[in-house]
Formats: sequence, C-alpha cells, structure tokens
Amino acid sequence: MANVRRRGVTPDEFLRLALALPEAEAYPGYSEYTGLRVRGKGFGYLKEDSGTALLKATLEEQAAMTAESPEVFTPSYTSGRFGWVEVRLAMVDPDELRELITESWLLSAPARLAKAFTG
Repeated sequence: MANVRRRGVTPDEFLRLALALPEAEAYPGYSEYTGLRVRGKGFGYLKEDSGTALLKATLEEQAAMTAESPEVFTPSYTSGRFGWVEVRLAMVDPDELRELITESWLLSAPARLAKAFTG
C-alpha cells in the first residue's frame, strides 16, 4: 500500500501547532480573527470561518510560496505588501505549515528567545 501524505489541517490543529512554540499566545483579534503573538508581537491570525490563516513571512518567501502553490498560498489582501501570506488550511501540507508557523514565529520573537529556540 502506498504511503499517502495527508493534506490539510483543522483550525484547532493550526492553533495547537502555533501555541506549541515558546511564549506563543492567542488573543481575540480583529472582528472574527484569533491573533497569535510572542511577547506582544504578532506572527499570525486564524480566520476560522473561512478556514484560512495569515502568517508573517519575508517578501521572498511569500513570492516563492505563492508561485509554487497558488491554490494553497496567496498574498494577504491587507498586509501582503509586507510579506504576510494567507494559507488555505484544508489544502496545506501539515509539515510545510509547521515550518511556516515556526518561521513566522522566528520573525517576531525577540532575538534571545529565537536563539534559545534554534540553539
């Protein structure tokens, strides 16, 4: 039997992945969003009703992701010019999402905390 990779995560799985990072916390965001931050700096949002998440990325990472998988990743409507990317949770590879959440967290975490995390 072939090993089939699972695609997609639920909003609860997304939050579990994000909140597993050091000092990550969820807070009520704008209107229907749940925000994610580390020491007061935002690194992501969950929009549960649409099954999407917004994550901080560099402009280069955003361009690469949206070019490679436009059905999964799009520049954020409101903050895409800063590198933020919208992720369709039902379509994303869970391992790729874990990596993206971690990178987003690293972009927002204080240097000492990020260094302690990465070793």
